[in-house]
Amino acid sequence: MSTGRRIPLRLASITWLQRYRLRHFLRFSFWSVPVGWLGAALLVVRAVRWLDQQTSWTWFDYTAEGARAVLSGLSTSTLTFIVFAVSALLVAVQLASSQLTPRIIAFVYTRRLVQMSVGVFVFAYTFALVALGRIEEPHVPQLLVCLAVLSNLISMVLFFWFVQQVGTSLRPVAILQSLEAAGRRVIDSVYPSALEPTPPPDPPLAPVGLPAPSRTIAHIGTSGTFLAFGVQALVAAAQQAGCVIEILPQVGDFVAHGEPLFRIAPVDRLVAESDLHQMVAFGPERTLEQDPAFAFRIMVDIAARALSAALNDPTTAVLALDQLHSLLHYVGQKQLDPGRVCDGHGQLRLLYPTPQWEDFVALAVSEIRLFGTGSLQIPRRLRAMLEQLIAVLPAARAPALQQELALLHSAVARACPEVADRQGIGGAAQQRTQS
Repeated sequence: MSTGRRIPLRLASITWLQRYRLRHFLRFSFWSVPVGWLGAALLVVRAVRWLDQQTSWTWFDYTAEGARAVLSGLSTSTLTFIVFAVSALLVAVQLASSQLTPRIIAFVYTRRLVQMSVGVFVFAYTFALVALGRIEEPHVPQLLVCLAVLSNLISMVLFFWFVQQVGTSLRPVAILQSLEAAGRRVIDSVYPSALEPTPPPDPPLAPVGLPAPSRTIAHIGTSGTFLAFGVQALVAAAQQAGCVIEILPQVGDFVAHGEPLFRIAPVDRLVAESDLHQMVAFGPERTLEQDPAFAFRIMVDIAARALSAALNDPTTAVLALDQLHSLLHYVGQKQLDPGRVCDGHGQLRLLYPTPQWEDFVALAVSEIRLFGTGSLQIPRRLRAMLEQLIAVLPAARAPALQQELALLHSAVARACPEVADRQGIGGAAQQRTQS
């Protein structure tokens, strides 16, 4: 392949960024699932009317007047379900976000439980309303009325279940457990390999970076948080151009317009920059999709808010430490190599930075230690977590944990010196007691 010329990329008609935005829209849009159920109701009504005409089903034997009364009552009741469910969800989410962290708002609305429940209510309402307009003399579609009654009964049972699930799923422990499970999934995607107990004798991999000279490509879009990137698309672009692409920011970093985004080596390999910009996604705030540290960040935010003077809820902070303990134990058993992706021939094509073990430990411990030193529960739970992790994780993970344990002991000693003091105020009285 000759160098020094522009190498066009034969991309699909839909770029990776467009697919990502569509997938993100469908996942995070609360209304898309209920709208889908609304369309399904319109189609089902037509199918049921046709089936009713074919079978002449007459089990209930509703009159036209009775069918209209039943369907009118059903449509009113299901509309009430929709209004109450959405209103209760809004209030519950606002209360939970004020007590825990605003970062959970988008997390709650992406739950299929919430979307599907409201979708069923919309289906029942639409079905009853459309069926009401199909009641004509002399033939009353009995099967249509029967299914409208059945869908309303299902909605009634689902409504009570929905209320219970929303109430219990927004408890601190339920939110934290969901975050822990989401954190495990993204950790598996970023760090698929387990840590080897005895590392091979080969020398360690060189740090992430390209040998000079290289060419830098700046971010040309709106300033925002780096959310995700298309691994396969970038590898294909690098392979076609015969180069190595390095992503400079880490997922979760804020990148301003004009800041370095990519680095290309060798320098004379030209890739269409507009195509590369279609392989990365930016947004207003971090997500859990490719950001293994974000689950830690949300849990720490919940613990920090619980330890604030406004809430003073150390038990919730301990619950957060329980899940942080579990997540640290999980990520501590992973091979936390910087991102390196090769093509099908084993040639390095893509480099990207990832959080390392010291980053996870500092994120999980430092702020909670700072805010919770004056509490009785927090230092004890932190100490138990660090000592347990030191005991069960491979020896390579111990130095960072031991450092945090020493900092914890020092912070507790400064905040609560274990010496006798008759006046309890320190200073000269404390010195006389010690002497």
